[in-house]
Amino acid sequence: MTPEDRAMVTALCADRAGLRVDPEKEYLLENRLGPVARREGFVGLGEMLQTLRDRGDERLVWAVVEAMSPSETAFFRDPATFAAVAGPALEDLARRRAGQTLRVWVAACGSGQEVYSLAMLLDEQAPDGVTVDLCASDLSERRLERARSGVYSQFEVQRGLAARRLVRHFEKADETFVVARRIRQMVRWRRVNLMEDLTPFGQFDLIFCRNVLGALVESARTEVLGNLKGCLAEGGYLVLGLGDAASGLTALPGGAGVHQAETRRRAAAA
Repeated sequence: MTPEDRAMVTALCADRAGLRVDPEKEYLLENRLGPVARREGFVGLGEMLQTLRDRGDERLVWAVVEAMSPSETAFFRDPATFAAVAGPALEDLARRRAGQTLRVWVAACGSGQEVYSLAMLLDEQAPDGVTVDLCASDLSERRLERARSGVYSQFEVQRGLAARRLVRHFEKADETFVVARRIRQMVRWRRVNLMEDLTPFGQFDLIFCRNVLGALVESARTEVLGNLKGCLAEGGYLVLGLGDAASGLTALPGGAGVHQAETRRRAAAA
């Protein structure tokens, strides 16, 4: 890749999705974009980028941007976070939302491990008297397709998944493991760019958006966090990466990345 190629990709990623891409990491760029070029039928990466420069094809633009978006995930990543959600957060929401629907959103779900972790948790200890509406989104259609399938390798299920959960929530299929149908059916899927207006999605009681903000340019980080906070219901919880701050929200003790929006009662007392 030429310096001009790297600069073009960096600018596209920042403009379309707020992604922070280091143009000096040529190996990473080639590793992510090489498969896109092959999939799209180009002789090489250079030809694809030249075509992108000449034609500005929107479908190809998004194929490039999606390939550069964060994708690292694992089952029950950061156990302390799931413990905080399963304990204080869900207990509080169950008490305040009794008889109602609890709306939960896993943003930037990647290949699905995180949303299925949450679905398993809810299957095991769903709050009494509360129904759960669980949705997941990602910038990449290809990753959403992978997540919908619920098919994972031996290596993937060994990352963070206890043996008892593997037995309870998965089915063996040749050399792979498939998430049980009842768990897959708990999740609704949608492609979402977190830089866009999120108000049509309504309010959520619990939002997961972990290890995303750090991958954004500073202006996009502020915008995305504002968008997510705008989707948070009164007293709802926003779960971020362990090192992410959320101004205007109250962090739960323990440093697990769980932040709560104010309730009217607390705001009035202040």
